[in-house]
Amino acid sequence: MSRRFVNQIGPEEKVDQVFRVGAKQLRPNRNGNLYLQLELADRTGSIEARMWNATEALYRSFDNGDYLRVQGATQLFQGSLQLIATSLSRVDPAEVDPADFVPAAEVPIDRLFLRMTEMLRGMTNPHLRNLAECFLIDESLMNKLAEAPAGIKHHHAYPGGLLEHIVNLMEVVLRVAPCYPQVNRDLLLMGAFLHDLGKVDELCYQREYTYSDEGQLLGHLVMGVCLLESKLAEVEKLAGEPVPAELALRLKHMLVSHHGQYDFGSPKLPMTLEAVALYCLDNLDSKINCFAQLMREDPNVGSAWTNYHTTLGRKLFKGQQEET
Repeated sequence: MSRRFVNQIGPEEKVDQVFRVGAKQLRPNRNGNLYLQLELADRTGSIEARMWNATEALYRSFDNGDYLRVQGATQLFQGSLQLIATSLSRVDPAEVDPADFVPAAEVPIDRLFLRMTEMLRGMTNPHLRNLAECFLIDESLMNKLAEAPAGIKHHHAYPGGLLEHIVNLMEVVLRVAPCYPQVNRDLLLMGAFLHDLGKVDELCYQREYTYSDEGQLLGHLVMGVCLLESKLAEVEKLAGEPVPAELALRLKHMLVSHHGQYDFGSPKLPMTLEAVALYCLDNLDSKINCFAQLMREDPNVGSAWTNYHTTLGRKLFKGQQEET
């Protein structure tokens, strides 16, 4: 059975393919009959699927993160592509190529790590350099950073996605900072490195992408501050002197305010130049990645416009595709 990826599937097509399953739900319809609702994914994107007249036994025969062979047909429903399944069966992971199901960072992980290390060790502030070194020598933390996504679904949602997002943001900082000499470049660079680092423990990413208990209860902003405080204590032991109190306070403020708005989950609004710069640049990188992914994975291959995205409140304009 040849591999056909999600982004190659159109409406009114028969499907007989293996996907990775997530977000499974067993729900009743208006008549009380049960149906399955699933999200089926591969490395190119995901498609919503439903199976009518499902059973509790079928629901319990697989878990989120498993591979399923799915037979059925696609249709357009309210402008979105949907797969109506007629048969589902669990597939042994040994029978699939994991690379077909996991998106990868565009730049190799080792190159991202090398560039991140260069930028951190290139800071001129000795206190921030010492602090950065405490993070870099934490092997367990760096291993998790190599695997963690930056999000569950909306941006950089793939292994190494968090590292890629951090490095992209640090690169933007180095390019933007010279335009604003009143902004402390090293402080902003360190804030870019730290801002989402709590996600290595906020998220679970071994089988499926979801939130850990700590992530649900605390969130990566609080977890990031806790991580920073532990490294600030290490710096004092290793370097023989603490990071100046105001410098540490400014870093903590950047972490708790980088979502920028209360309704975006930010406990504090940005109140320093570096904090407002971090919020704006972080928003830029995440939005560009998210929009580009939605355009790339959009099932309306022959249209200049994507489907309507309820989370964004809009369609996106892809433009006319040039023929090659």
